[in-house]
Amino acid sequence: MQTPVQTPAQPRPQGGAQRPEPAVLTEDRPWGRFERFTLNEPSTVKIIHVEPGQRLSLQRHRDRDELWVALDPGAVFEVAGRRILPEVGERVLIRAGDAHRLGSDGPAVRVMEIAFGRFDEDDIERLEDAYGRA
Repeated sequence: MQTPVQTPAQPRPQGGAQRPEPAVLTEDRPWGRFERFTLNEPSTVKIIHVEPGQRLSLQRHRDRDELWVALDPGAVFEVAGRRILPEVGERVLIRAGDAHRLGSDGPAVRVMEIAFGRFDEDDIERLEDAYGRA
């Protein structure tokens, strides 16, 4: 059985046409289920590992949206001025241009990041950074 599930988002116009919000499809099988995040579209998938008590820079991207999925308890998502303490499996969509940061509220955490759009690590605009890179 296929169940499309929309990821909650806070759309923010960025002056151009916004990509549609990705639909996550859940399909039940006799052994359990799976979730499909992309299908035949350009995307980049990463697992981000954050050490205990650390956080990434506050940043934004011009050319890509990101979907974050919490894989461990203790993750902290900061997105467009909101602080989110996601449950394991919770998804948050970050639109291109939104200021965002990922961190740990204590333990080491992992987050799956799916980037939609043109992906380039050099497109990071750092707004704040504890490591002197801003």
